[in-house]
Amino acid sequence: MSRRYVLITPCRDEADYLRVTIASIAQQTVLPALWVVVDDGSTDATPAILEEAARQYPYLKVVRREDRGQRAVGPGVIEAFYEGLSHVDLNNYDYLCKLDGDLELPSRYFERLMEHCEQDPWLGTVSGKLFLRYGDKLVEERCGDENSVGPTKFYRVPCFKEIGGFVHQASWDGIDGHMCRMKGWVARSINEPDLQIIHLRRMGSSQVSFWTGRMRWGRGKYFMGSSLPYTLAVTVYRLFERPFVISGIGILCGYIQAMLRGEPRHDDKSYLKHLRKYELQSLVGGKRRTMQKYHDEIRKRFPPRVEAGNA
Repeated sequence: MSRRYVLITPCRDEADYLRVTIASIAQQTVLPALWVVVDDGSTDATPAILEEAARQYPYLKVVRREDRGQRAVGPGVIEAFYEGLSHVDLNNYDYLCKLDGDLELPSRYFERLMEHCEQDPWLGTVSGKLFLRYGDKLVEERCGDENSVGPTKFYRVPCFKEIGGFVHQASWDGIDGHMCRMKGWVARSINEPDLQIIHLRRMGSSQVSFWTGRMRWGRGKYFMGSSLPYTLAVTVYRLFERPFVISGIGILCGYIQAMLRGEPRHDDKSYLKHLRKYELQSLVGGKRRTMQKYHDEIRKRFPPRVEAGNA
């Protein structure tokens, strides 16, 4: 059974974390066939770290882009990702992973993800769960079970192709999971020891400030088509994350700002119909129960998405 996977890492000024990520990949029980790291105009020691790593690891390829003057998250990350993807022939690989440069991974991480894919022929995208270190304590960075997490999006290549890849907007990492379910694929994240990811920098804090990241999250919710009632529920849920209160308020402020400005929204009518139905059912019955219902329906309606022996 083939386990050829390719990693694509968009990064900029990751010198504080990148060595840990490089070491984590080097210690994987199943190494990547190729790892493309896109240096998006770094101004710190990132280029030197990558140059040293590329000499040491034959699977690592570095692509350098011009300095755009600042870190560009959201659509900027996806732009850099696709720059890396342009150097890859996906037909040569079974799996594709968009991987951030500020992660510490267990040694069986990718082997375990592929085991899950081999056991579930409907599984299109999957990840572990993110954790933050507070002293000697690990605290989960809460992400729903209904999608793979943004910093490590692991995909079957056929699934990635079928959903049309990532949109070039904030909330790309939420839209993709819904597109998977629309196309008959299961999307999920799993909490187990071999899949516990240490996030070395809190999600949404890499550009300007954490508040900026939460505002961006809210604008992304608006773009992806989330309803105001659902966004209010997300706001309440996130109030109880560190830093308390503003973790939720920032999302709501970003959403309302985008709404008042009349910013563009995702305009795929079939996707929006699916999303609104999913959100309403999640508000009534809970996200986990709704996810399970959709995944059960996928397994009834669609034949196994990969042939036996090629899972």
